[in-house]
Order: sequence, then C-alpha cells, then structure tokens
Amino acid sequence: MNFKPDGYPSVSPYLIVSDANETIRFLIQAFGAIEIRRFQDETGRVMHSEIRIDDSVLMIADCAPNWPAVPSHVHIYVDDVDAAYKLAVEAGADSVQEPTKKDDDDKRGGVKDVGGTTWWIATKIA
Repeated sequence: MNFKPDGYPSVSPYLIVSDANETIRFLIQAFGAIEIRRFQDETGRVMHSEIRIDDSVLMIADCAPNWPAVPSHVHIYVDDVDAAYKLAVEAGADSVQEPTKKDDDDKRGGVKDVGGTTWWIATKIA
C-alpha cells in the first residue's frame, strides 16, 4: 500500500483564500484544472478541496476566523505563457506583469486572482 493517494505529489500547496469557490472556477477556466473533490459546509464555505493542474495537486479552502486568508504566490509552467496569461485575465484575474523574457530561460508573467493568490505563469523558451 502506498503512503499517499495514487497520482498525488509528495508536496501540495494548501491555499487559504477569501473565495475558494471563485478560485476553483478561475483555475478550471484559466488553467484547465480538474476538480478532484470539494467539501462544503451548509453555508457553501469550502472546508477543503483538491484541484489537479497537470501533474500537481493544490488544496484550497476558504478562510475562517482562526484560518485567515493568506496571500500566496504560485509558479506554474504552461505550454504557451502568452495564451495562458490572456486566458487568466479573461477568467477574471488582475494583471501583475505581462509575460516578459528576462535573464533566465523562462518567459514569465503574473496575475492575481480574486482569492488573493498571485500566479506566476511561465514557459521555458531558451
């Protein structure tokens, strides 16, 4: 028996956000995320969710009085940074930085979603 669920990485970011339902919708629309599971209370507050993007699993929950929303930064590699950036903005994110090639091998841009997470989107081009 494996010590973790099949298809799960050993490390998964756990995002505590101000609007988990909207964050999940954004991730599905912007990055083609797949919802694995979601547990909500009677008010609709997300107590726990698991979302797959490519080979990674993110865990996401709504903030609560003793679990405040924490602004986070997550880096994601995609096939086409320009297209992914555009799709993320169309999905409701605010632009942080348009995709730009700097001193490393990546072309990278950033967006911030409604839940408070900044997503650094990159494609290795060199």
